[in-house]
Amino acid sequence: MDGMYIDGEISHFTPPVVQDNPTGWGPCDMPEQFKDMPYQPFSKGDRLGKISDWTGAAFQDKKYTNKYQSQFGGGSQYAYYHDEDESTFHLVDTTRVQKPPYQRGRFRQNQRNMRGRGGQRGAQHNQLQLLVKGLKMRDRQQRKWPQRQGLRNNKNQPPIKSRDASVTVRPDWTTIEEMDFPRLHRSICKQSSPLNCCGSLEYYDKTYDRVNVKNEKPLQRIDRIFHTVTTTDDPVIRKLSKTEGNVYATDAILATLMCCTRSNYSWDIVIEKIGDKLFFDKRDNTEFDLLTVNETSVEPPQDDGNSLNSPRNLALEATFINHNFSQQVLKTGEPRYKFDESNPFISEEEAGEVASVAYRYRKWDLDNGVVLIARCEHDAVMHGPNGELQFVTIKALNEWDSKLSGGVEWRQKLDTQRGAVLANELRNNACKLAKWTVQALLAGSDQIKFGYVSRAHVRDSSKHVILGTQQYKPNEFATQITLNMDNAWGILRCIVDICMKQKDGKYLIMKDPNKPMIRLYDIPDNTFESDNEDADDEEAGM
Repeated sequence: MDGMYIDGEISHFTPPVVQDNPTGWGPCDMPEQFKDMPYQPFSKGDRLGKISDWTGAAFQDKKYTNKYQSQFGGGSQYAYYHDEDESTFHLVDTTRVQKPPYQRGRFRQNQRNMRGRGGQRGAQHNQLQLLVKGLKMRDRQQRKWPQRQGLRNNKNQPPIKSRDASVTVRPDWTTIEEMDFPRLHRSICKQSSPLNCCGSLEYYDKTYDRVNVKNEKPLQRIDRIFHTVTTTDDPVIRKLSKTEGNVYATDAILATLMCCTRSNYSWDIVIEKIGDKLFFDKRDNTEFDLLTVNETSVEPPQDDGNSLNSPRNLALEATFINHNFSQQVLKTGEPRYKFDESNPFISEEEAGEVASVAYRYRKWDLDNGVVLIARCEHDAVMHGPNGELQFVTIKALNEWDSKLSGGVEWRQKLDTQRGAVLANELRNNACKLAKWTVQALLAGSDQIKFGYVSRAHVRDSSKHVILGTQQYKPNEFATQITLNMDNAWGILRCIVDICMKQKDGKYLIMKDPNKPMIRLYDIPDNTFESDNEDADDEEAGM
C-alpha cells in the first residue's frame, strides 16, 4: 500500500481504449492519426533490392524481373497525380504508322526477281505465259468466292465493305427467281445474219501505232456527241420488232448479261414482256454506261466519300478517257466511210459534231423459236495489210495509281513487258475486258484496238497521256482471256427462257451487290416512269 502513495497523492492508471470487433479481429475503423496515409501491403519474406525505383516498368532488367517482385504485386499508392495538369496533358505519338499487310508492297519480291541478267529477255519470251497465269489466277479466285468471303478477317486480306445495290428494292417487288452463276453455264448453237447498217465512220490513224512511253502523246479533249440510246427508244428496233424477232436488246446490255459471271458490282436491266416478245432496256439516268475500274481486283477501290480514287470518280474518269481516245486516234477532217442509212439518233436540235460510230443491226436464231435482234457498234474503219476494209472497235485501258492497282508501273513495263501489263489488267478488269470483247464479236469487228492511257500526274485525274496501243483479233483475244462465247450465249438463253415463262408485264433483273447471283423481280408497270414524268413536267413548267 505504501507504493501507491507518492508525495501524499494516489497515482491513477488510464486503461487504453479497446475496440470490440464481434465479427473478427483487429480495429473496426481507421484511427485518426493514420487517415489519408497511403499504405502499401508487404510481406516479411520479400527481398529488399532497391530503396527507390523511379523508372517503374519502363527500364526493367528482364533477367531480374521477378527477383524483387512482391507477392502482393506492384502498387500505385505512391504515384504522383496533379489534378490540373492531368486533364490537359497528352502524349504525342511520333512513331511511323505501319501499313496493314494487305497494303504492303507484295510485288517487290517479283520485281527483284526480274532485275537479274536476262530478266527483260525472259519476260518478253514469257509474255503469253504471264497472260495465261493471270487468267488462271482469276479463275481460281472466282471458284473460291465463298471461301474468300469468309476469310476476309484474315490479316492478309483487306477489310470487305458491303456494296450498295444499283437500285433500291421496293416493298411491292416480288422475287421470282434467284439464279446463281454455276447454274447459268451451258452451251447452245446459234446462227447470225445481218439486217441494217447505219451511220458513218472515220479512218483509224496508224501513226498512233508508233506511240510508246518515250514518245507519248497527250490525250486531247474531243467535244463530240455520244448517243447511248436504250432498246425501246431506238426507232430502227421499233420498226424491226413488227416483222423480225421476238427478243430485242443492245450490244451493251447483251454483253452485261453474257459476262455476268465475271461481274462483282451491282447492275440492273429492265425487261418488258409483251405477248411473246421481250425487250431488254436500261433505266434512264443511271450509271449503266459508266466503265468500271478494278472491279475484279483483289483490293478494289474503296468508296471514301468524294475521294479522287473512289469507284464512281474512277468510272467517270475511265468513261471520259474512252470517249476522247476513241475519237483522237481517227483521221479527222477526211471523208468518212458512210453506210446507206444515216445515224438514226441525230436530230436537228443537236448542235455539235457527232462521234464516229456505225450501228449494225443483226439477227441471231437461238433455236426453239427464239430470235434475237440487237444493235451493235463499230468505232472506226481502216485498211488491212492487203488493202481490204476492216471494221475496228476502239477501247482504252487507263492507269490511275500503280501502287494501288497491282504495282505494275506502265512507264517502266509497257515497252519491254507488255504481257505483264495486260495480265495485270486482266486480273483487275476481267469483266470489263470480257464485255468489250463480246461487243466486238457481236458487231463482227475485224480488229479491237486497246489504248494504254495514264495520268500525267498521279494526283490529277484531268490530264492524261497516251503511252501505247495494241491490236488483237476479237476471236484470238477471246481465246486468250478464256472467254467461251458458247457459254456466253448459254447464259443469255437461260435468262431468256426464264423470262419467257412469265406473264406479260415489267420485270427487273439485278446482280446481287455482294453475292455471285442475279435476281429476277416482278415490278409494277409504272415503276421508274413516275420520276421521268415528274422531270418532264418540271421542264414543261420552266
